[in-house]
Amino acid sequence: MTVPLDIVIDRAHGGRWTSLRAGDREWLWRRDAPERDKVFPGDAFVDAGGLEECVPTVRGDPDHGDAWSRPWTREGEADVVRCDRFTLARTVRATTDGAEADYLLTADAGFRFVWAAHALLDLSDQAGLHLREGARTRLFPEAAPQLDGAWPEGDPWVEGDWPAPRGVRLDRFGPDDGTAVGAVVDASHCCVHDRDDRLALALEADGQPLSIALWRNLGGFPAQDPYRSTGVEPMLGRVFDLTEAGPGDAARVPASGEARWRLTLTTHCRCA
Repeated sequence: MTVPLDIVIDRAHGGRWTSLRAGDREWLWRRDAPERDKVFPGDAFVDAGGLEECVPTVRGDPDHGDAWSRPWTREGEADVVRCDRFTLARTVRATTDGAEADYLLTADAGFRFVWAAHALLDLSDQAGLHLREGARTRLFPEAAPQLDGAWPEGDPWVEGDWPAPRGVRLDRFGPDDGTAVGAVVDASHCCVHDRDDRLALALEADGQPLSIALWRNLGGFPAQDPYRSTGVEPMLGRVFDLTEAGPGDAARVPASGEARWRLTLTTHCRCA
């Protein structure tokens, strides 16, 4: 069954999606973080939940990118943010079975970037993530204690096959076990199942590397005051930190000076 998606966006505070609702189901996890309202570019990231637009990197400098800490403006039908090296415009519209978001990033030709729709979802510990069986998956260093072997010294990631790369099962969001894992899967679409509810996410972009990033924090982060947060993040690129991107690991602005992509969300599964 398809259900329309209602989206609420806070343009004044980073263009963050603060609600993604299908009927009585709220999909986005949020937390009380009043300091978020006072941030400036260059400030440390404040995790308020929702869906963040992370660009031109996720991890690294600036942490979670350069767009989340800036006010966005409404220009015609688009939400727009202007950063030092690029401008990002996003147009969100409802569809009969969900929503679409079209993106336009304008920058110098050759500009390299990573973008992620950093969606932190409010999921039960029975929820699961459906992706193509055997998809190549990168695990990042926080997963080291869970590997079925030692972490290779100096390597920024290790690789394996979905759903259990290097013995780390990733397709379930519980029960909470005090771990936190970041991964990037070579895929353009996925579906979250939580009991009877479905949320499918799909990404399209000509000539760009497409992936689904995963942040599965089951009470393992941060070390001093851990909480549960689960991210399913359609991504342009194949790394969290742009500085770690090798050939083919980052998106690139073509000669036209414009990079375009589309994020589609629906309430029925497309991953069968």
